[in-house]
Amino acid sequence: MKVARVARWTAGALALAVLAFLTLVPTGRYLVRAAWAEGRILARARSIDALVRDSTTSTETRQKLELVLAARAFAADSVGLAAKQSFTTYSRIEHDTLVVVLSAAYRDRLRYKTWWFPIVGSVPYKGFFDVRDAKRAAADLERDGFDAYLRPSSAFSTLGYLNDPLLSTTLGEDSASLVNTVIHELTHNTFYAPGQAVFNESFANFVGTRGAEWFFRVHGDSALVAESSEDWARQKMLGRFWSGVYHSVDSAFKAHPDSRDERLRAREIVFAAARAQFARDVEPSLPGYDAAHPVQLHLDNAALMSRRIYRTGLDDFDAVYERSGERLPAALRQIIALAKSNPKDPYAAVHAYLSGSAEAAAK
Repeated sequence: MKVARVARWTAGALALAVLAFLTLVPTGRYLVRAAWAEGRILARARSIDALVRDSTTSTETRQKLELVLAARAFAADSVGLAAKQSFTTYSRIEHDTLVVVLSAAYRDRLRYKTWWFPIVGSVPYKGFFDVRDAKRAAADLERDGFDAYLRPSSAFSTLGYLNDPLLSTTLGEDSASLVNTVIHELTHNTFYAPGQAVFNESFANFVGTRGAEWFFRVHGDSALVAESSEDWARQKMLGRFWSGVYHSVDSAFKAHPDSRDERLRAREIVFAAARAQFARDVEPSLPGYDAAHPVQLHLDNAALMSRRIYRTGLDDFDAVYERSGERLPAALRQIIALAKSNPKDPYAAVHAYLSGSAEAAAK
């Protein structure tokens, strides 16, 4: 692949990096590297329509590509999401994992380490296309006294600023997960509250999972409707579990305001109890559960808070959905309007709406 061709495809991505590059040199360098990596992905992208028509495309791949196009059309036409040109092309990458996502938190308080980027504002995670870079960044943060947590991700969104392709890492997912991912990412195209990453990701989790459930119901696939419904029930259960652990750690920290060592000892007691509860009450309900090989649950502040990014307030989103007559487009519009009414704390707007205490809540 010629450098000139890659550079042509990266022009749009590099434009997003210019502001940060001029004002915050370390962040700018990171964005330029990320833009170059994304440009290489875009340069390899091929039209999904063309691949579907291509006689050399395998039957399995063609069926999955057709499913993506159907989910994309459904998201735009039925759910009311901004599809733009996302998921109209396909790009194959050489790795099983697209990016490694780094999260970090202070060890003696429940506070994220955040990074600032143009457009999206402050976010509690940072993605790396090179796992070695991710591990080095995590080690640096740990030396500085933070907890650090790394997790893989198979997809990303530029919020519709670029034509995000379907990636081979996403295409490898099962049908329910694939449709969920498409609708999840298109939710980011439609609405993204700057500096509110937890709200954004949890909201997209809600729309993606409820949207997939609706998609398969419309297409008469009762097995995948049940699979999506079960996934949503698990997501809410995990959200409640991690919320409980979070509040227990918070209470333990507040009980020892004057001693960092006591706070750290107290959190380990909470984490030990959480591991036991997870093994007893949570893990048996998860897909792929094997009693002979239980999950070795890693827990520190970064891992705890990272697990909450996609699962905070899910019951509240579902309550809005029920109040909207279980009509996802109506719930989507209502939640977006509420978030816009209180951009500094969108969850507070949702809570006020549900409690009936906010006449100003968007109607």
